[in-house]
Amino acid sequence: QVHLVESGGGLVQAGGSLRLSCAASERSFRTYGVGWFRQAPGKERELVAATNRNGDRTYYGDCAKGRFTISRDNAKNTVYLQMNSLKPDDTGVYYCAADRWADAQQMGELSPLDGSWGQGTQVSVSS
Repeated sequence: QVHLVESGGGLVQAGGSLRLSCAASERSFRTYGVGWFRQAPGKERELVAATNRNGDRTYYGDCAKGRFTISRDNAKNTVYLQMNSLKPDDTGVYYCAADRWADAQQMGELSPLDGSWGQGTQVSVSS
């Protein structure tokens, strides 16, 4: 288990950008696959993007393709989600999750009952 802290959320106009960060204090974080998920009011949680422990493989949900980029800096124990061309439909709570040894695509199958999850950060996109 790792303790995850998300930051970088906020209110932005449609077409704008945000960069979310997911930080962990445990050195073992570099052995974890990491994913960003989001949940909008009244909707199920969905995968946005994921990366493997080295950061050399990524996997994106349909909602993110072409607009969002996931990356990680293991020296800083941090994973980032760069979000560009934001739309009102991107509004929701964004969660960071980590699962040890998971590859990027496996993160898409992570249950809320498994792995480690952060508390979430709110992203609101106005039209």
